Amino acid sequence: MKQKHIILRTTQTATRDPFLGALSHARSAESVAAGLTVEVDEIDRRKVSSMTRNSDILAVAPAIPMKLVEPMDKKTVAKPAAQTVAWGVKAVGADTSPFTGAGVVVAVLDTGIDAAHPAFAGVQVIEQDFTGEGNGDAHGHGTHCAGTIFGRISGNTRIGVAPGVQKALIGKVLGQNGGGSSDQIVSAIQWAGQNGANVISMSLGMDFPGFVKELIGQGFPAELATSYALEGYRANVQLFERLAALIRIQGSFAQATVIVAAAGNESQRNVNPDFEISVSPPAVSEGIISVAALGESTQGLVVAPFSNTGANIAGPGVKILSAKPGGGFVQMSGTSMATPHVAGVAALWAEKIMKTGLLTPLTLTAKLVASGTETGLKAGFDPADIGTGLARAPQV
Repeated sequence: MKQKHIILRTTQTATRDPFLGALSHARSAESVAAGLTVEVDEIDRRKVSSMTRNSDILAVAPAIPMKLVEPMDKKTVAKPAAQTVAWGVKAVGADTSPFTGAGVVVAVLDTGIDAAHPAFAGVQVIEQDFTGEGNGDAHGHGTHCAGTIFGRISGNTRIGVAPGVQKALIGKVLGQNGGGSSDQIVSAIQWAGQNGANVISMSLGMDFPGFVKELIGQGFPAELATSYALEGYRANVQLFERLAALIRIQGSFAQATVIVAAAGNESQRNVNPDFEISVSPPAVSEGIISVAALGESTQGLVVAPFSNTGANIAGPGVKILSAKPGGGFVQMSGTSMATPHVAGVAALWAEKIMKTGLLTPLTLTAKLVASGTETGLKAGFDPADIGTGLARAPQV
């Protein structure tokens, strides 16, 4: 039986040596990155093994369902009477940072954007639809995430961490029902990298149960469907790792790019403190910065009960105020909301690095991850739940 597969291919000779890393090259890293193509084709799964032995093929994985990291709550908020700053912007120190993200290109891969929202006035928004629905945002998730990264002051409220960003790439990879496919995500990452993105923000994850259900619907017995889904899960994690590695290689010769992704909302610490789920794909893939969510309390910031454990860094993710399609604001919670905070902080660090030296993926990743702090967190937290801590904007 044939299934849709994603093929990561390079026109240059490459090998996969486990002792040399995800990628080792017979030619220059620059030529391998430049020759990268993402192909989608119907392939008999029995032929995949032989395909991967070809030196020009870096990874092959079945296209599996993807979905947004669904917000835990959603509440429309009225326009404030006096000028305010969203609490997450304050928490990461963006309101006191001398940097605004000027000169940095940000990509948001989500449900699209309402580019006409006043919070995006003055931003060059470049939209690309990967869903077939057309540009725009009929869902609202993408508009909310974009607003947290680079939204301007609107309705007396500052919602954006990096309001100086002047160019944004908006890849619509999830439809109005919040669903998509991993081939759309991979194609969008390549598109964003090729169009100059310094920071790529993704608040989405793999829909493993949806993939199992899809296979059962194709006539697979439940046990076999689960086994194939697990194979697809592993193959997609590897695919994202290879793609992230190529993005890093490309950053050594072109613009530097980092990928930031949501850890997931599957934990249920409010039901049982031990009910913790590990970071979900694609955030779990090596080379992608995974983000956990924090919320406010009277005793300091706390790990959100839904936030998956094992993330690299954390950001504000509970009761986050941001843009709503059609104008106004909406409040949402989730690692989806924490991720754009960290992406915004990454944009601030990128601006700082560009002003003082050479921006590379290594320096940007190092500065961002090292900015994490445990200051301000309520005592008794598990370090595994927050990574290096709350992401913080550069202050000087």
